[in-house]
Amino acid sequence: MALAIKTRNTATRLLTAAAVLSGLVLSAAPAHAAATPSHTEASASAAALPAVDMEAVVLAAQIDPRRADHTLTPGAHDSVMAVEQALEARHLLDARWVNGYFGTTAIGAYAAFQRSLGYTGLAANGLPGASSLATLGQGRYTLIHQIGPGARLQRDGYTIDTRTQQMLTEAERLLGFHLTLSQGSYNPGGDPTSAGTHDGGGVVDVNIDGMSSTTRTAVARALREVGFAAWVRNPSQGDWPWHIHAAAISDTDLSTQAQNQTGDYYLGFNGLANHGADDGPRIPIQTWEQYQRSH
Repeated sequence: MALAIKTRNTATRLLTAAAVLSGLVLSAAPAHAAATPSHTEASASAAALPAVDMEAVVLAAQIDPRRADHTLTPGAHDSVMAVEQALEARHLLDARWVNGYFGTTAIGAYAAFQRSLGYTGLAANGLPGASSLATLGQGRYTLIHQIGPGARLQRDGYTIDTRTQQMLTEAERLLGFHLTLSQGSYNPGGDPTSAGTHDGGGVVDVNIDGMSSTTRTAVARALREVGFAAWVRNPSQGDWPWHIHAAAISDTDLSTQAQNQTGDYYLGFNGLANHGADDGPRIPIQTWEQYQRSH
């Protein structure tokens, strides 16, 4: 009888201890769950952030500084506002310039941000790149429609970037013949008559020796169709031979001078210092990415 009582007491103590331990584990579980957000909660948090369209921001950064007024670039307002608000939060842009217009003040503020990241040269000229835009937007926005120049390569003995090569290849497909370059990109100081437009990426000159006037116009049209700001240049305009000058719109390695040319192209100008009217074939203007989506 005593042995039975002793056995029941031992069992009771074991059950009590197990219950206590079970309670401790159960009470600890909610605290741990609250400290670690679920995958669903993390996804919802990211989804709550506004989306910044990189294509729209880069386009506005080329066009807006060249405007004579404060007309906004279509489709860019919300994305530009988010970027400007992020610059304001870093005390790089005054609140009065947070307006959805990516003008010269915003360009200067963005260049300052790029320099704060340690960027120099082309990477710190105020034209947003994917890496800096993503860094600026951490915790503030998500980045969509990312674009970039890609790796550098050689074509006809000149350096260009992958995006430019793809655009030239598509223009050749439309034309049905090969285009030969007479100048490439990333050529700082290589040709003083180019006024710095070839210092960065996205800009080429096409050799048009032997082409008729009709063929020259057709080449300029094809280049424009795939996303270049392109013009037939002649010796009466400057100290250069006949050629076609083409700047790839929204190439994020564009020099400042080339950015100005692409902005002027959208506004109906010829891309020259005289700010004359566009003398090339007029077609709906689009970027390489827009062209790809429509074909």
